[in-house]
Amino acid sequence: MTTLSVRHSTVYRYARPVRFGEHRLMFRPRDSHDLRLVDTSLTISPAAEVRWLHDVFSNSIAIASFAEPAAELRFESRITVEHYGLEGQPDFPLEPYARTYPFSYPVEEIPDLGRTTERHYPDPERKIDAWVKGFFHGRSSVDTQELLTEMNRTIANQFGYQRRYAVGVQTPVETLELGSGSCRDLALFMMSSARSLGFAARFVTGYLYDPALDHQGTAQAGGPGPYQPALQPDAPETAIRGAGDTHAWVQIYLPGAGWVEFDPTNGLIGGSRLIRVGVARDPNQAIPLQGTYVGAPEDFLEMSVEVEVTRSDHPTPQRAVG
Repeated sequence: MTTLSVRHSTVYRYARPVRFGEHRLMFRPRDSHDLRLVDTSLTISPAAEVRWLHDVFSNSIAIASFAEPAAELRFESRITVEHYGLEGQPDFPLEPYARTYPFSYPVEEIPDLGRTTERHYPDPERKIDAWVKGFFHGRSSVDTQELLTEMNRTIANQFGYQRRYAVGVQTPVETLELGSGSCRDLALFMMSSARSLGFAARFVTGYLYDPALDHQGTAQAGGPGPYQPALQPDAPETAIRGAGDTHAWVQIYLPGAGWVEFDPTNGLIGGSRLIRVGVARDPNQAIPLQGTYVGAPEDFLEMSVEVEVTRSDHPTPQRAVG
């Protein structure tokens, strides 16, 4: 078990005071057997009325409503969690029938998996299908875990990573053609590739802990051990891509193991570094913060995002400003 703390600050600045519409926040993780929420706080300026709800995926959502105009809008979320994620490249206890692909999900589970098995983005030339077929190496059946592990590792090794704050995501075909993308783009590409094979997959948003940026992160006994992520040949050897920022990855449903976490940005499997906040069928349903303001387009000056993820027993944070 590792105790991790996250501070996530987002600031919007305007040329003059503007009025704000409702803002939707997805900052609070859900308790589970592998992630226990210990403490949480949310600070908003100017003052807002906040109500909480569970969305269609049971994610915890805060809706902030504002009465006063302002030239600066600030959100700061702090959470502390106890994390029990699997380390390294674990073997999953798959049901015997699911150890080799292809396989079929049990009839009783198919209605509940629903649209997580469906492809949502166009691929008229079947480019995603062609990319996925390369992992079969001419065979009609393959080991399920080896297939997904190789797909995850290949994306991490062969696709470039770009930190990007623009709204929306690239389509899977765009990511394939560009050979690069943000963590959200790479997660969507992995999710779509898995769905092209009939796997149930869903999008995950949250945070990524990198002990290399938390300078004492590997010094204490009982903490996460060293991990060597899959990186591009010209990438810094110590870098875990996407750390110190909001992060995105994918979960794939495997009978016997359940929802297994794959981070194609880094080639991670199992989630020992991943702090899961929300899951959704599509990236557009898992945006950490979204809202509107009433004013002219030129009133908006800038947005800054700062995320710190630390072992709670260490004072030195990792930091990234966008």
